[in-house]
Amino acid sequence: MNLSTSLYLSALLQVNWQDPSDFDYPSEQSKQWLLELGSLSRLLELHCQELSVDLLHNRIVKSERLNQQEIELLSQEQCLLRKVVLKGDSIPWVLGRTLIPSSSITTQQHDLSEQGEIPLGLTVFSTNDVKRDALQVGWAITEQGRFLARRSRLWMNNKPMLVAELFLPESPVYLQECES
Repeated sequence: MNLSTSLYLSALLQVNWQDPSDFDYPSEQSKQWLLELGSLSRLLELHCQELSVDLLHNRIVKSERLNQQEIELLSQEQCLLRKVVLKGDSIPWVLGRTLIPSSSITTQQHDLSEQGEIPLGLTVFSTNDVKRDALQVGWAITEQGRFLARRSRLWMNNKPMLVAELFLPESPVYLQECES
């Protein structure tokens, strides 16, 4: 993990999460991206030839490492902590940080602990029983500027996971809409 990735992860952990209805979106396009209820991976795939994943971290963390908000949204149990960078055509677009409680890994049709370099959204949204709730948005503040972020709880077969995503500087979320 390089220094900028580490700084982005730190910024993601410091986001002041807001209810989407209270957030001041910089554009209608960014609002659509942040409020996407389906797979962000599938949305990103529409903007590139190849979507790839750099797996940065995929290990169990003890419940003591969770903050109070994470415990409230999940539970106080050990979790698989997955950190990735999603890239479109080799350009880093999104930094993802996912917490999957151990109880959410068991009895799933897919072994999420062995996800590797496959985008999580492609696996989760390929199941029949998936939904997103507790969506929050905010700004991640870094030395390079502020970047959009979102956090939500995904339910896969009635078992939760918490996904936080930071949209990196070259992400398509920042592309200006074409004037017609």
